[in-house]
Amino acid sequence: MNRWDILRDLLSIQERVNRLFDNAMGGAEAKEESGSGLWSPVVDIYETGSEFIVEAELPEVKQSDIDIKVQDNTLIIEGERKLRRGVKEGYHRIERAYGRFSRSFPLPGSVDQEMIKATLKDGVLQIILPKTGEVLPKQIEITGQ
Repeated sequence: MNRWDILRDLLSIQERVNRLFDNAMGGAEAKEESGSGLWSPVVDIYETGSEFIVEAELPEVKQSDIDIKVQDNTLIIEGERKLRRGVKEGYHRIERAYGRFSRSFPLPGSVDQEMIKATLKDGVLQIILPKTGEVLPKQIEITGQ
């Protein structure tokens, strides 16, 4: 089990606890009526020998509504999925969440911030973060007198 597995498990537990409180306090009904609320896109994070790769599901989110940054060795993804305003009548139920979101992930190693690439295709945001070379310890030779 690695760090990402533990974080994923903790987020899953947090989401379950949030749903429990929503149901107990009547929050689920309010969310059903409005469709707004805390929205947290699901994310997969994996690495290869040379890069970390983050894939986030962002259906119906425009590229212009997403901000990505790396700060203090943490990847931050923020944005907004906007409610379609075209249909004003006829809704019986709104279950899909919309609104602002923010996700942050501590990176398990250093990345080359100048070479980070992001693409949005078919509702999936892919961020490729190239690893920087590890600094290896260097033995310093002591010279005599």
